[in-house]
Amino acid sequence: MNAKVCVGQFVGSHGVRGLAKLKSFTEDPAAVASYGPLSDETGARAFRLTLQGKAKDLFLVRVEGISTREQAQALAGLLLYVDRSALPETEDEEEFYHADLIGLRAELADGTLYGTIKAVHDFGAGDVLEVRTEQGPLEMLPFTRACVPVVEVGKGRVVVDLPAVIEAREGEEDGEDDSAEGERP
Repeated sequence: MNAKVCVGQFVGSHGVRGLAKLKSFTEDPAAVASYGPLSDETGARAFRLTLQGKAKDLFLVRVEGISTREQAQALAGLLLYVDRSALPETEDEEEFYHADLIGLRAELADGTLYGTIKAVHDFGAGDVLEVRTEQGPLEMLPFTRACVPVVEVGKGRVVVDLPAVIEAREGEEDGEDDSAEGERP
């Protein structure tokens, strides 16, 4: 199964002729329209976009088949995806797409298998790895350098530091906020 990567989101309409406002999640924001047709999460709907301009930090896009304000507004909130294979390869081993992490082994420092990464989430306070542990339950681990000191996509693994995870959770319970410390670049 080819992984999908979220590259943008429709956020509303612009004007009366069917332009949509688009927030880009790509490193080069203008590249969002260059990966070919984008789709919804299920892949059931495809969208061909043409950049028409900018409005603050959003792009104004013409969406093939959308010609009215109401049609454009109906797209608001829809996340846009592209197949991982349509994206360029990263140039640095320290760079990767979240989609590349899904399915990697999560190991302890001694090489013991801890689990498998099932998803990467961002609930607003930083990225979180969802790991299915070897014992079966799902575990949510902060995706910080302290808790995940090693990411080796090419070797199919990450290393997790469970004491750092426990310390991070205890800090959250105490009301401490050191989220900037140990954060991934």
